[in-house]
Amino acid sequence: MNNFDDIRPYYDEEIPAAMQRIVDSNFFGLLCTYVYPGHNPADVRQMMLSFKTIRDFQLEVMRCVNEQVIRRSTTEFTYDGVEQLDPQKKYLFVSNHRDIMLDACLLQYILYKNGHETTEITFGANLMSSPLVIDIGKCNKMFRVERGGTMRDFYLSSRHLSDYIRYVLTQKGQSLWIAQRNGRTKDGCDQTDQGIIKMFCMSCPDDKIRALSELHIIPVSVSYEWESCDVLKALELYESRFSRYVKKPGEDLNSILTGIAQPKGRVHFSFCPQVTEQDLLPFDGLTTGDYHRAVAHLLDSRINAAYRLRPNNYIAHDLRYGQQHYADRYTTEERDHFLQHMQKLQEFDIAEPDVLRDIFLSIYSNPVETQQKATQQN
Repeated sequence: MNNFDDIRPYYDEEIPAAMQRIVDSNFFGLLCTYVYPGHNPADVRQMMLSFKTIRDFQLEVMRCVNEQVIRRSTTEFTYDGVEQLDPQKKYLFVSNHRDIMLDACLLQYILYKNGHETTEITFGANLMSSPLVIDIGKCNKMFRVERGGTMRDFYLSSRHLSDYIRYVLTQKGQSLWIAQRNGRTKDGCDQTDQGIIKMFCMSCPDDKIRALSELHIIPVSVSYEWESCDVLKALELYESRFSRYVKKPGEDLNSILTGIAQPKGRVHFSFCPQVTEQDLLPFDGLTTGDYHRAVAHLLDSRINAAYRLRPNNYIAHDLRYGQQHYADRYTTEERDHFLQHMQKLQEFDIAEPDVLRDIFLSIYSNPVETQQKATQQN
């Protein structure tokens, strides 16, 4: 058995059997309606049964999924910095995490459109809730990331993941995408978990500079004009103030579908400068823990500085603090539209509606403050 058979994506030879399972799923008709509107499901079925490789699936299915998401739920889709990437080089893309599926999927679309190979994608074990999701994910170069368990389980799974990431980049010859932290950013503050940096280094413990420099890390800043699942995130933060939040059955799937369908307005991806050996050498004398923190802070500074602020962010900041400091950054119509969107909060029977309102506003206003800090530090 391959050392990574427990977490890896499918091989090409596993694609035909996976296609058979997908087209036989009870949800196949619904998937056809979204991805291929107006097409005969029987024709789509025959097309998918003809697929022999992961590339077939990504170009003929996932490309169409991304195009439908962009067409149906965005008003503008832009990106910058992709020109710095070398098509012959493999990268570890580390991005902020705002949407369960779309952060990684839309990045793949950008790479494809600009002549680059798509990446392998981390896929939380908690999201592998059904055989259909597993098949679609593993056909889309997604690999399993274990979460939870005992401290020993966590250490072993982290080391296994670290080994796999280095193997994929240096031997398999594929790029990868991973979020800067476990789970999505809920409060609008994009912050790299230093544990992620520690995990990267576990597979090269004797040289902390080489451990990261040979991964060719590209920080990626993803910004949505309308925050993905904003109301759901506000409710979760409200409920988790005094006790650990326990997800309800089907909640992750609901977040995936909401993120796909919810209007997102203008969406922008920024490919930040690569983290090079020259960037890391000033941290060489630090203790291991301080080194991990310093690198995490470096990623944060680039991601937050590149975040594309929109009128919603400035409106929320002014509303939250009862001021008009940023009034020149938005129009009256944009403010009214934001206030109308906030009306959705009133649909919920909440004991402290003002607290929920403040939490909601913080999701949009916090990026203003984090970008100010990042810009000052840079």
